Amino acid sequence: MVNNVPQAMLLNFLGAAPLWYKKVIIAFLILNPICLFVFGPFVTGWIFIAEFIFTLAMALKCYPLQPGGLLAIEAVLIGMTSTEAVFNEAIANIEVIFLLVFMVAGIYFMKDLLLYVFTKLLIKVRSKMVLSLLFSLVAAVLSAFLDALTVTAVLISVGVGFYAIYHRVSCGKTADQKHDHSDDNDVLDDHHESLEKFRAFLRSLLMHGAVGTALGGVCTLVGEPQNLLIAKVADWEFIEFFMRMVPVTMPVLVAGLLTVILLEATGWFGYGEKLPAEIRGVLEDVARDNDLKRTKTEQAALIVQSLVAVFLVIALALHLAAVGIIGLTIIVLLTAFNGIVDEHKIGKAFEEGLPFTALLVVFFAIVAVIHEQHLFNPVIDAVLAMDLSTQPGMFFIANGVLSAISDNVFVATVYINEVKQALDVGTISREHFELLAVAINTGTNLPSVATPNGQAAFLFLLTSALAPLINLSYGRMVIMALPYTIVLSIVGYMGVTYLL
Repeated sequence: MVNNVPQAMLLNFLGAAPLWYKKVIIAFLILNPICLFVFGPFVTGWIFIAEFIFTLAMALKCYPLQPGGLLAIEAVLIGMTSTEAVFNEAIANIEVIFLLVFMVAGIYFMKDLLLYVFTKLLIKVRSKMVLSLLFSLVAAVLSAFLDALTVTAVLISVGVGFYAIYHRVSCGKTADQKHDHSDDNDVLDDHHESLEKFRAFLRSLLMHGAVGTALGGVCTLVGEPQNLLIAKVADWEFIEFFMRMVPVTMPVLVAGLLTVILLEATGWFGYGEKLPAEIRGVLEDVARDNDLKRTKTEQAALIVQSLVAVFLVIALALHLAAVGIIGLTIIVLLTAFNGIVDEHKIGKAFEEGLPFTALLVVFFAIVAVIHEQHLFNPVIDAVLAMDLSTQPGMFFIANGVLSAISDNVFVATVYINEVKQALDVGTISREHFELLAVAINTGTNLPSVATPNGQAAFLFLLTSALAPLINLSYGRMVIMALPYTIVLSIVGYMGVTYLL
């Protein structure tokens, strides 16, 4: 019995994750202190980044919170960073944390309205290309005035709603067909084929929408957290920020929408799958049935959600309060006026956002390692040493590469502060500083769509409950984002280099 205890501990470690994955994580934890002793903190810091990216890539094998959290704890224990530094990183990003805790929960209480609106849209618009353009364009417009994570939470809620409707109805139909027909295998094969097509359909729509959040988020002061930071350092108001970015962001927006058309027309990179006719029929039947059965209470709830949605857009567009505080207001309004007063019913709203919130704080520990060990300093120094005429383009590239492997908020913070310091000591002029600020903002927002690491919205989608339902893995997300990465990076670089 005693001899089996180590084996049982290994089985318990990371639960249902594959055995090879458990051994890899254990190897990481053993080798990191050795690497610190042999190679020093700078090289070990980059090793930690690579290991954390690996845990994100294996998100469908094991949620990254546990393996990533163990790496973060070890980084503190061996002196790569400190608990104070991790805390300071979290405090610096408290608005993002509040957003995840409260805004995502607020969206949960609007899911009936969202599902109603998007179901009507899905049924009425039969062209997949037009539907994809609408998803991308609406996500871009909303992200320009709201926040990319808020818009992604909406997309996730809609995707879960569609999948739940199809799964509930199709399972019942499959059971009836098996009862009525002798050839069960054909029934199961047809069901599996339809399900895979539906998953591919949802994946493409959600990826179009997720990239749309980047297309719109780069445009305005409130679109992404780093935008507000850059605007504060540069002393730009809402309109001035928008106009400074226009020479880059508008060509990028057009190029992004043209990429939607190209991908849907060619079916490249996992796009182009249309909604199967039988599934459209299921959604139409359910929508029609729901319209007939909707009670006065449910109609009143939809009206309340609509009014609160209008308030949400106005509050976020005018930045009446921090996004998380607005989210908490939404929770109070929707639960109060729709009669949701049971603690356990309210608690369910937080189930989607809190695991990702915890993961984000773990990510801040890795960011603290980057900050403490000055891992990006060589890149910053090299770019600032270049000729002034080439600096905007090189800043765009450097920010894009670092954002794709790290966090775009942190990269923007480091770069804009370094550039502001160069302005303060007279190394660069105010005009050149403003060019570099545009390059930093667009560089951290556009090429960072390459991986879920760079875009918090992508990481949120990857680690959501929806991702395994539609088979959206880290690798598949990177592949589907690749054409956008290429197009947005090239057009963004040309805009920064030639149009500013």
